[in-house]
Amino acid sequence: MKQTIRALALTAAIIAVPTTAMADTLLIERAQEKPAGALPARGESMGQVQARFGAPQERLEPRGGQKRQWPTINRWVYPAFTVYFEKQRVIDVVANQAGPDEIGPKPPVR
Repeated sequence: MKQTIRALALTAAIIAVPTTAMADTLLIERAQEKPAGALPARGESMGQVQARFGAPQERLEPRGGQKRQWPTINRWVYPAFTVYFEKQRVIDVVANQAGPDEIGPKPPVR
């Protein structure tokens, strides 16, 4: 009897979940939908990225470089992603948040 009551309570809790939570889009889901060729690859040079994707929408101030152990990181912002460079080579690409309803990273620090 107790198991039946627990099962009914669990079923009621699952049914009571609001459907608005399902409407959110996760950034990771959108990023996984894109083919790998749609983003710069790790190790590409700045010139290769610019030749393939055009001039960036914005070039952010370089960060780091105060010590030899802290290399200078350059960041280029494109409409769909931000590219991070170390010594003229891509080290990472991060998809930008498409809209306020999408759950994802905050914009890069300016």
